[in-house]
Amino acid sequence: MTEFASSPAQTGSSAYSLPNLLTYGRIVAVPVVVGCMYWSDILQGGLWLRWIALAIFIAAAITDVLDGYFARSWGQQSSLGRMLDPIADKLLVASVLLMLAADGTIRGWSLWAAIVILCREILVSGLREYLAGLRVSVPVTRLAKWKTTAQLVAVGFLIAGEAGDEILPITSLIGLSLLWISAIVTLYTGWDYFRAGARHLN
Repeated sequence: MTEFASSPAQTGSSAYSLPNLLTYGRIVAVPVVVGCMYWSDILQGGLWLRWIALAIFIAAAITDVLDGYFARSWGQQSSLGRMLDPIADKLLVASVLLMLAADGTIRGWSLWAAIVILCREILVSGLREYLAGLRVSVPVTRLAKWKTTAQLVAVGFLIAGEAGDEILPITSLIGLSLLWISAIVTLYTGWDYFRAGARHLN
């Protein structure tokens, strides 16, 4: 997930450039992943649908890496891409976390880890929008990138859930453990981001 891009917009970049198309694909993947999870649990469609949801989620996560790489390598960075990239990331993670809570994969105390992640993303998005109006950018830290990686891996394990437990009995446990780790790091990076932008609030 891109926290806040600091590169200038490339005026010649097309809305249909490959990086933007990858981002669009990630947005389209959101209802597909959620639909597979809903069909699997709520409509009792079978655990095989969790594997389809996981495959699509992994493909979407890979596009998050590729769109940024191609945008930088090919000089196709754009204002549209910088706006849609974090939106696509947050839609993907937030919608899956909500479905995981709905089907009981995330429950009890682990719900607080999901709440921390969701609240942080909302707060940071609000701060980003405010700072964008001031033309202020806050660079992404290495720790924030690791947070994103842990978050995506955790969600991946949790999507597998019961289906994964049939192969590796601790699949859900690994996912929940990583979710807590990413929630703790999320708190720190959220505070770090807020502190970096707080001096511009007045």
